[in-house]
Amino acid sequence: MVLSILISCGTSRKMNLNKNILDNPKKEKVHSEKKMSNPIKILSNKEKIQLYITQYSSIAKDEMRAHKIPASITLAQGILESGMGHGRLAKEGNNHFGIKCHEEWKGKQIYHDDDKKGECFRLYKNAAASYRDHSLFLKNRIRYSHLFKIKSSNYKGWAEGLKNAGYATDPNYAEKLISLIERFELTRFDSKMANNNTENYSVSKQMHNFIHIVKKGDTLYSISKQYGVSLDNLVRVNRIKDQIIFLDQELKIPIKN
Repeated sequence: MVLSILISCGTSRKMNLNKNILDNPKKEKVHSEKKMSNPIKILSNKEKIQLYITQYSSIAKDEMRAHKIPASITLAQGILESGMGHGRLAKEGNNHFGIKCHEEWKGKQIYHDDDKKGECFRLYKNAAASYRDHSLFLKNRIRYSHLFKIKSSNYKGWAEGLKNAGYATDPNYAEKLISLIERFELTRFDSKMANNNTENYSVSKQMHNFIHIVKKGDTLYSISKQYGVSLDNLVRVNRIKDQIIFLDQELKIPIKN
């Protein structure tokens, strides 16, 4: 009888203990993980475009200063040709303007289905190299030479000129460029760039040495450790608010040359 009571009491205590564990799960570990991670969300197309502008407007301005191509046109082309920075050529080949290899290209290559299957496109080490090659591509070809007679403030003239010169096969190419420029007020990047001081220009060049694409599980802390840069510098260079990063977001890694 005593043995029966002891067994019964032991079983009861075990059951009560299990019930307490189920009713009161520990939350400290989950709370800690939430503190260490950064929220990641899916971007809308508008947000992707705005993020693209934030990331690459300084490069477009540098190219306008060097080669007299309106930054608004360069940005609009980059947004359109790269699929807002999310197309395969942009993500895997840093090719933001859909420039094919052509005979003179001696650099690396990436193959992609376009007008024909498996066409050869140029592969770049980073986005800045793609932007520079785009400038030279326009500047060094006779069929685009008339564009440089158009005022940099005349973005509509540039858009029509690119279409007429055969930059793209899309019959609505000019209209799409103009729409992007007007919707996102890209002409603000065309004005008075020469006033930027030398320090800002050198920092701009430094910021685009490498681009990291955010993947699942990334945090700002882990990315900063991966590249050996300070967390504060990473946040400042990418103008990140509330330490929120997004899946597939491209982050500038300020690695010194």
